[in-house]
Order: sequence, then structure tokens, then C-alpha cells
Amino acid sequence: MTAPIVVDSVAALRAQVRDWRRTGLKVAMVPTMGALHDGHISLVRIALERAERCVVSIFVNPTQFAPTEDLDKYPRQLARDLDGLQDAGAHLAFTPGVAEMYPAGFATKISVGGPSSGLETDFRPNFFDGVATVVAKLFLQATPDCAVFGEKDYQQLCVVRQLCRDIDLPVEIVGAPTVRDAHGLAMSSRNAYLGEAELDIARQLNVILRRTAAELASGANETRATNIATEALVQAGFQKVDYVAAREAVTLAPWRRDRDGRLLAAAWLGATRLIDNVEIPSV
Repeated sequence: MTAPIVVDSVAALRAQVRDWRRTGLKVAMVPTMGALHDGHISLVRIALERAERCVVSIFVNPTQFAPTEDLDKYPRQLARDLDGLQDAGAHLAFTPGVAEMYPAGFATKISVGGPSSGLETDFRPNFFDGVATVVAKLFLQATPDCAVFGEKDYQQLCVVRQLCRDIDLPVEIVGAPTVRDAHGLAMSSRNAYLGEAELDIARQLNVILRRTAAELASGANETRATNIATEALVQAGFQKVDYVAAREAVTLAPWRRDRDGRLLAAAWLGATRLIDNVEIPSV
């Protein structure tokens, strides 16, 4: 495979995309914060099924981190990431610095309501403003025909779809299935923080969520089932559970049994916060 073109300025990104457009090529985008794993690579492959060219952004976005979060220690491994993108067939890596994305005097923020309410926002109140702002900028910079996001960050996926609908960004948002290890643990860059004993505990998250989703689909009381799931996570070794919650799959409004749903959770192992979600079939 040919190594991807690497650019770190908006001007260079736009120039390359413009050249592709002149020859009628479709462009797909995969926004990432780097520390790429098999889940990210699966997004690139899906992007290449939908377009002739794939742009992958690698930018650890400071506006979606709270002061107490792991911005400084978030894994950064650009050389390894570029090797992975070459193997996957990506055509361009956009690797801007903070000053390129947020130049001196930057003073704009995009807030998305609807699916951003609750869940992550209850614990990370500025997170989705940071996500929406940087995603809108990336889409305006790269002007992709479509963009691929993993379902592992399900609330984020819903927020990005709402963003594009509400401000008429002409980008098709493609949700990609969560990639998991052999034990069912969702791939995440933050899994690198976990030791072997913690990984054994982390792999119980998906097990407990799937069991709970099946119980809900079979008629179990929602409050009781999610409370039992929370207790099961603590018994499995998680130190704290931020939420286990059932929501409608599209709007993330409170779940109704006649609608497709998602069961979402966030829980802590030491200093590492893990999120996951599974489908609740309609009944």
C-alpha cells in the first residue's frame, strides 16, 4: 500500500481534496484522536467502500476534555498510526496542531441539544460542545461526502447526526458496528491504560449489558433491571458506575418498548473510564 499523504494545515487539506474533486472522486472522512486500533481501521475500510478517497484526521481535541481529564496523558503514537493507515489504504492523514484548529482569538462554540442531554453530559458537561465544534470544523475543512463514526461512542454518533441535520452540513453520517476483542470488550484507545487484571474486569461490561438488554426485551422492569446491572458491575470489580440507562435508539429519549433501543453504560476501573452500549430489540 502507498503511504498516506500527511498534511497539517487546513490549506493543504483543502488543496488536496480540491484536486480529487476535479477528477470526480468521492471523499470519505474518519475523524479520530489517534492511538488507532482495529476499531479505527474498520472505520477506514467502511469509508473506502463508500468513496474513492479516505481522509483520516488525527487530532487530540482539547475542547472536549475537562481540566480533570486525561488530555495530557491521552496516548499519542503518530508514527504507528500512519503505518496502520497505510496498511488500511487511507489516502490522507490530516494531523493539525492545536494552533491550526483553534488559532489565537478563537471564540466560537457549537452546542447541540436533543441527544446530547443526559448520560455523558451529566458527567462531562462540556464534552459534546467540544465534539460538535471540532466535527463541524473538520467537515467544513475537508468537505467529505460521508463520514464514518463507530457505534461504540453511540451518544456521540447521535449528536453528530443531529448536528448535520440541524445546520445542513451536507455529509452523510455512517454508523459502524463496534469492534470487540475475543472476549467482547469494545476496542478503545483508553484500553491501553488497563493491566491484565483490569482487562478481565472490563470484559464483564459487555456481558452484563447484553444480559440486561435481553431481560428488558423480555419484559423486565427497566428501573429494576438497570439497578441490578449497576450492582453487577460493582460486584464484577468496577469501582464506580456513572450510569446504566435504556434510551430510544435514534433520539436517545427515554426508552419505549415499542421502539428500538440502546442500553448504554459508563463505569470506572481505577482512573480509566469505559463506555459501551448494546441494542435492545423492539418487542
